[in-house]
Amino acid sequence: MSDTVISVERLSKTYQLGVIGTGTFFGDVNRWWAKKLGKPDPYAKIGEKDHGNRMGETIHALRDVSFKVPQGEALGIIGRNGAGKSTLLKILSRVTAPTSGAVKTKGRVASLLEVGTGFHPELTGRENIYLNGAILGMSRVEVNQKFDEIVDFSGVEKFIDTPVKRYSSGMYVRLAFSVAAHLEPDILVVDEVLAVGDLEFQNKCLGRMGEVSQGGRTVLFVSHNMGAISRFCSRVILMQKGEILVDGPTRNVIDAYHENIQGRREVVESDRVVTTPMGFVRWSVGEDSGGMSYQTQSLKPLTMTFRLFVNEPVRQAHFGLAIYSTDGQLIWAMKTADTYKEYLDFDTGAYDIQFMFPSLPLREGNYFLKVSANTRLKQYDVWDVEPALEIVTKTDSVLPNRWQGVVNMPCEVNILPTGEK
Repeated sequence: MSDTVISVERLSKTYQLGVIGTGTFFGDVNRWWAKKLGKPDPYAKIGEKDHGNRMGETIHALRDVSFKVPQGEALGIIGRNGAGKSTLLKILSRVTAPTSGAVKTKGRVASLLEVGTGFHPELTGRENIYLNGAILGMSRVEVNQKFDEIVDFSGVEKFIDTPVKRYSSGMYVRLAFSVAAHLEPDILVVDEVLAVGDLEFQNKCLGRMGEVSQGGRTVLFVSHNMGAISRFCSRVILMQKGEILVDGPTRNVIDAYHENIQGRREVVESDRVVTTPMGFVRWSVGEDSGGMSYQTQSLKPLTMTFRLFVNEPVRQAHFGLAIYSTDGQLIWAMKTADTYKEYLDFDTGAYDIQFMFPSLPLREGNYFLKVSANTRLKQYDVWDVEPALEIVTKTDSVLPNRWQGVVNMPCEVNILPTGEK
């Protein structure tokens, strides 16, 4: 068996919640006085629980996690939001420390955990390549040897001498991934950031990660795209509530993931908590996001409404929506900035973001949605929407087995004699 390059032993991570400072002495006094009077926290963000009522609460992000990764393996890590995947990667990348347990790695680790990680916004793309190389322990000579290849792969050569603070989120992730993948790390750690790029670039990244793995280096890949996981990973870990639920061959673990998801079709009991400047708290089918309906008929007009909370003014915002089959295959996706060629400004408050379809030609079954809230430079929220969208058919209008394939596409057939013998 190949040498072990990652060893995780009984890893746990807990967070002790308490009162978070407002940033000013006057604000802290106001918060303290409100608590003494039994009033709500005057500085709580929209959709966020009162910090005073959470004093002493412990959050277990990881619980007694153990596994080993041999050299050259492509390991996928999957699970629902809040399962502990990103916390695990941050510990592996030395971004944060575990509460207990140990992580041992062998070799140089390159991480891509979120858009722009390790980039200095005031520096140009060129300068950030050298900065990242230095962080990874590369000499200037080594970076010079890879520089042209990095720039060519990223596709941002026209802007390589522009400060990265002026890059779009897509340009950010292109350059960041290219640097991380081409500076020859022994271990490459990639979180869900590839969702920012377009489909062509995602395929390009998966191909590059395959080359890295085949070259004898190790890759850890977190994704909600089961198609990408199936294509790239030979082994997968499924996490749930900070623990490893299943660890095994890709197909078996993905099947367990689908069973786990479909077993939680119940209505979500409460809104999501939004702690970022903006984010989604709930959704529904119809024009009212409080309607709690998640079912629609095939071929009927459909409005998906997502309730957005904006905790502080946001400029140059845009949104994305994607529809996936239960095996993780992307069926359809769009970005408002690409469709309408403009970005939007929002003041503090609640908004309903509606996506309207004149007809949804999907066949009967469950479909997973992913919705995102972004600005030109930063991704504030990516939500794997719960519950899933359920498409039903009625036998008096559309027969479930009338057509085969992914979509219900009505088609009439005419047979016309030509008169030829």
